[in-house]
Amino acid sequence: MRPKTLDQFLGQEHLLGPGKALGDLIRRGDVGSCIFWGPPGSGKTTLAKIIANYTDRQFDPFSAVTEGVARVREIIKEAEERLRYQGQGTILFCDEIHRFNKAQQDAFLPWVENGVITLIGATTENPSFELTGALLSRCRVFVLEPLTDQHIRTVITRAIDLENKGRFGEDAIALLTTHAQGDARRALNTLEAVLKHVANLSPSTSPISGEVIRQVLEKPLPVYDKGGEQHFNLISALHKAVRGSDADGALYWMARMLAGGEDPLYIARRLVRIASEDVGLADPRALSVALAAKEAYHFLGSPEGELALAEAAVYLATAPKSNRVYTAFGDAQAAAEEHPAEPVPLHIRNAPTGLMKELGYGEGYKYAFDSENAYLPQEYLPERLRGASWYQPSDVGYEKSVKERMAWWESLKRKVSGSREAL
Repeated sequence: MRPKTLDQFLGQEHLLGPGKALGDLIRRGDVGSCIFWGPPGSGKTTLAKIIANYTDRQFDPFSAVTEGVARVREIIKEAEERLRYQGQGTILFCDEIHRFNKAQQDAFLPWVENGVITLIGATTENPSFELTGALLSRCRVFVLEPLTDQHIRTVITRAIDLENKGRFGEDAIALLTTHAQGDARRALNTLEAVLKHVANLSPSTSPISGEVIRQVLEKPLPVYDKGGEQHFNLISALHKAVRGSDADGALYWMARMLAGGEDPLYIARRLVRIASEDVGLADPRALSVALAAKEAYHFLGSPEGELALAEAAVYLATAPKSNRVYTAFGDAQAAAEEHPAEPVPLHIRNAPTGLMKELGYGEGYKYAFDSENAYLPQEYLPERLRGASWYQPSDVGYEKSVKERMAWWESLKRKVSGSREAL
């Protein structure tokens, strides 16, 4: 079933279509070392074999899962002899190349550099995190996408026509397509299992129905990797759905992560972060709700406690939003880095000893509660930073009240300053 030509290959039109870089390189027979990054069953191995066919090179497959550097050296030695005596190049195809550590990856470098081999590495993990900079600098990275349902359907119908072992109903093909989740290998493996199952039925079933498919299919596994890029992509989607006030999106991405085996307390920690970063003082209760959800999960465990996390996600998604505290704190941190040694003004220093009092520590400090409104204007920033104003409340939710209160304090401060100037 593996395609032999680009015309037979399904998917990856963004790489192989007319005028696209990789497709043009393959048709010219001028493909150098490269990395194919894509999900399982998207055609990485097949594409590497097609490249070998179009460039008339020896194809030597290799798996970083089951083989080591010793096997790499054997392949390279054979490639040197083939190039010297036959004039034929070699494609060394390294599947799961991210399984190699940094030192093992470096073993490819001199041979890629001198052209003895053309390295094609396949990985399901982000090369930016998993491959060395030296290797990436010598290879082009091509990103493969999951196959569409139409591609998977074509793979399935081709295989059915080739096997000629029975007719499949439309509902059966639809179930096989959905079950594959964009993975051609999974589609073919499932089809093979169905055909074996049908062969043992008495009497035989024709056409094969969706009910027969359901008897064979295992429960679809969520596409999720707790330790890899999917982890970061899905938590990013959850965070941005909440920030964007989309409760349904937040619930979906949370459900995806939980179904994939994510630690619910990791999600709880991110919800607490969202409460302070994206909701902020627009709704001060948001932080309490997020922390209560974390405690509820601690108390109940799975699966009951997951409902508390879902409640918190919906609350945060539907709450008014403000990142003014987040940005103000960032500005304050920048000021602290730029001015790390500014002295504390004397009037707000602690004065626990007589000597400190003699030196002026605490002198002139105004106790706020000595005023009717519990506010007495005075400076709290170092001299160099006087006048800085980092926190600017929004007009959203509770923060609107904070803004009004701060404006009132500012008016009192101006009134006091005006009285002093008049004197």
